[in-house]
Amino acid sequence: YAKAFLEKAQVSSEPLTVAMARELKRMVGVPFEPEDFDWSKVPDHLKITFRVVDERRRKLAEDKDLEALKLRLKPKARKALSRAAAASAERAGGVSLERSGLTDWTIGTLPRVFETRRAGQPVKAYPALVDDGDTVSVRLFDTEAEQAEAMWRGTRRLLLRNIPVNPAKFASDRLTNQQKLALSANPHSSMQALFDDCATAAADRLIADHGGPVWDEESYRKLFDTVRAEIVDLTVRTVGQVQQVLAAWQACERRLKGVRSPALLANLADVRQQLDALVKPGFVTEAGIRRLPDLMRYLVAADRRLQQMPVNVQRDTTRMQKVHEMQDEYAWLLEQLPQGRPVPERVREIRWMIEELRVSYFAHALGTAYPVSDKRIVKAIDAALA
Repeated sequence: YAKAFLEKAQVSSEPLTVAMARELKRMVGVPFEPEDFDWSKVPDHLKITFRVVDERRRKLAEDKDLEALKLRLKPKARKALSRAAAASAERAGGVSLERSGLTDWTIGTLPRVFETRRAGQPVKAYPALVDDGDTVSVRLFDTEAEQAEAMWRGTRRLLLRNIPVNPAKFASDRLTNQQKLALSANPHSSMQALFDDCATAAADRLIADHGGPVWDEESYRKLFDTVRAEIVDLTVRTVGQVQQVLAAWQACERRLKGVRSPALLANLADVRQQLDALVKPGFVTEAGIRRLPDLMRYLVAADRRLQQMPVNVQRDTTRMQKVHEMQDEYAWLLEQLPQGRPVPERVREIRWMIEELRVSYFAHALGTAYPVSDKRIVKAIDAALA
């Protein structure tokens, strides 16, 4: 079978286990999955050894796991990129690409790619704005995915720190004492933290609506003017939506505490885990404004589940186990991704597919945002690995 596989196999970017599973299924008609193969059983002498050397060919590090090697050497790689950028700027008689302590866009045009040569080898890096808290900086990243994530956060920080009216404070001042009392029970460290979360989510929505982060000063000024004009009203509207979400969360929390039965301990622990994952510090920005109505629906579904749970424990347990199977599949998928790198959007979306699956199982009458099933989730996981 190994010989037959090698005769058919084509060199490609897909994982070896995916190709083996497909070809073995074709050969013998028995279904195989990529995860059926256990890499830990492959002897080390049959695995490639990846070695990193310096300009004099001296070994710096080596490992059988390329991604682990990259992660271990990431700090050194960052320093090397910084030195290369500084040396390149010095040769050109200009200012270093990497900057810190920026409070406004004073960097002209930020290049999407930085290229130079080091020890005769081509070096490529990806500059981006980085959120440092109250200021931003320009740093170099070794992948476009890291660049994209940093650039979004850095752009958002620069916009928010320069808007003359604090949208979070403005939203807070517009609320009645009754509304503030309703919002006081939240997972954040303070009311101000909740309002800041809403303002950050509003900034994200406006940045997305207007094409995402920009790379030159003129485009930044246009984006800033747009965000400044709209963010206060959008933050106020977002706080109103969040108030409804928190009301549903509080109702669910009360019902969860009211259900007491030794036979339901595992089921109640599952709901507890779900609520903690849905409503936590920073949940508004994490979910995004677009998903707040969905978040509301997930909480209502959890509340209805708690109402029905004592009536039919076995049915609830069976459905819960199916959800856990999908959660395990998703956890396995996350383990396959390179450590220390941003999780791709299509992978993050699967996490929300599992929430939709919960709605279909425990509160079908509420409806789902799209057709969902365990098979569709498994298919999405397979597509994410392709």
